[in-house]
Amino acid sequence: MFKITKIESFCNEYIGFVRLTNEDGAQGWGQVSTYNSDITCQILHRQVAPWTLGEKTEDLDDLLDLVTEREHKFPGSYLRRAMGGFDTAIWDMKGKVAGQPVVKLLGGDPGSLRAYASSMKRDITPKDEAYRLCKLRDEFGFDAFKVRAGAEVGRNKDEWPGRTEEIIPTISTELGDRVDLLIDANSCYTVDRAIEIGKLLQDNGFSHFEEPCPYWELEQTKAVTDALEIDVTGGEQDCDIPTWRRMLEMGAVNIAQPDILYLGGINRTLRVVDLAKSAGIPITPHCANLSLVTLFTMHLLKAIPNAGKYLEFSIEGADYYPWQQDLFLEDPYSVDDGKVTISDMPGWGIEIRSDWLEKSTYQCSEI
Repeated sequence: MFKITKIESFCNEYIGFVRLTNEDGAQGWGQVSTYNSDITCQILHRQVAPWTLGEKTEDLDDLLDLVTEREHKFPGSYLRRAMGGFDTAIWDMKGKVAGQPVVKLLGGDPGSLRAYASSMKRDITPKDEAYRLCKLRDEFGFDAFKVRAGAEVGRNKDEWPGRTEEIIPTISTELGDRVDLLIDANSCYTVDRAIEIGKLLQDNGFSHFEEPCPYWELEQTKAVTDALEIDVTGGEQDCDIPTWRRMLEMGAVNIAQPDILYLGGINRTLRVVDLAKSAGIPITPHCANLSLVTLFTMHLLKAIPNAGKYLEFSIEGADYYPWQQDLFLEDPYSVDDGKVTISDMPGWGIEIRSDWLEKSTYQCSEI
């Protein structure tokens, strides 16, 4: 891989695409993480570009570590979200130069991948949630579903009193025992309350209990994991490799859920994959919207040896995510029989709409 001579970003508040150009004129598209993407793109140009422009990219791990070292006073999420845009554009460029999809470069093959229908809503009654999930099951063939428990980082509070105790048996009864049931607490509970909810989940056939305690309190999560038979999962927010190492070595979770763009890209996620493999833990990444992060995750899951059972697939449309509409010339996210399909097109296999790019905020860093 040659030296990068130009880094361009196209963003709004919610989403930011990155285009890299190398010294031979080859290009690749990536994406910084969603939410406050305009801020993240500023960081891309100010704190990632100075250390990556003109540098060789053959050893991408080393180059990403160089960015981390040069920006050692900024060890948090924003820097990693910006690095993710650079990394994912490199992978697209590699694929286009090689004439292969990224999944092939990672050691896998294109094809179909099981998905679970992931609800993002808490402001929905259990009855209405069950109705729309049953409709998705019947229309698209999903056989796994995730709903929400508690309030987000809710200090043991529910979205409204009794909602969690109602939604668990309602979803179990309405969807039946022929589907996988998952639930996400988004850091809501203390240990004792999480264990109480976890036992209710076990009694109602759920198999996946996500982020039951404040995610930064690894010992609390481990206490819940040790107390329950259900899989306790987490890691979506964690962008620090030493934290990941500690989490996996201590057995804080049964399933690891890195987010490729929160973590800093494909290469850094592969490090977590290796750590999880050594600990005997499967990977079911977090990818909660239909920007490019879900496509990145599809390619990853089809290639790694310890992939979990399914891909997270957001079921929310324009009413919830208006900014994820009309991004691509062709939709890469069609669902058939509960599965999505990775194409054999080079790189990520997508083309971003020119009308979207024209309306975005543009920045460029170049040699």
